[in-house]
Amino acid sequence: MSIEVEGISKLYGSQKALNHISFKVNKPEIVGFLGPNGAGKSTMMKILTTYLQANEGNAKVNGFDVSLNKQQVQQSVGYLPEHNPLYLDMYIKEYLAFNANIYNVSKQRIEEVIEITGLTPESHKKIGQLSKGYRQRVGLANALLHDPDVLILDEPTTGLDPNQLIDIRNLIKAIGKTKTVFLSTHIMQEVEAICERVIIINKGEIVADKKLKDLRDEKEQIVIVEFDYRVEDAFLLKLPKVKSVINTHDFVYEIAFKTSEDMRSYVFDFAHDNKLKILQLNQKNASLESLFRDLTTK
Repeated sequence: MSIEVEGISKLYGSQKALNHISFKVNKPEIVGFLGPNGAGKSTMMKILTTYLQANEGNAKVNGFDVSLNKQQVQQSVGYLPEHNPLYLDMYIKEYLAFNANIYNVSKQRIEEVIEITGLTPESHKKIGQLSKGYRQRVGLANALLHDPDVLILDEPTTGLDPNQLIDIRNLIKAIGKTKTVFLSTHIMQEVEAICERVIIINKGEIVADKKLKDLRDEKEQIVIVEFDYRVEDAFLLKLPKVKSVINTHDFVYEIAFKTSEDMRSYVFDFAHDNKLKILQLNQKNASLESLFRDLTTK
């Protein structure tokens, strides 16, 4: 087991950032760690990398306790924080050599991580001359220097343009074939493109832990309906197999059903029986984004 978290809690004064959360991550596996701002994502990542100490619970990385075996954990983990800390006046190779000395790894490894992360065309430049995408590559190269078994990436694609997103996405997927990758992001498309599994955290508590394959295979759908006047949610909850009702705007409702059967005919008959006029009636598949919104807005 690459990551084991059991009953972790973290307090900032009287505010509880994490509330007895538990999960496990295998190797190799790419897991997306999702949640709204302030949910506790970065706090959990800092605990796993020994930057922060939990108030309660236990966590292990590669079998090493994050409180008792900090040096071994640090040797096992490659960490890219949300705000990638780089020395902009240093050349790429100079910066990586500086960190290689800290990790006591060979100069040959520097050339290896430059090639792995696609930095070769820019390797003669100072970091300050690089685009945001290439700076992220430098951060990833640094995280890979000591060949860790676990990569922890906090918002690795923030601020990248579409081409840079694709490059970093492909790089993370390639790394995830042999290593454990635990990453946080706000970009749902990135999770669906990169990750095998998603853990959703809200207000310091885990509210979902699902394989992406299982999520796609779930028999669930959303029907979008617009009436000619406002309808009470409780009225629509009387529909069969209904899971939830959201009034998105004006007289438009998103009705989630726990079934793969097309429920539009049921909504139509329900409206007819109750003398409601339908202005639009569409169907869409339930997605990770809708699951995220459902679980984090309650």
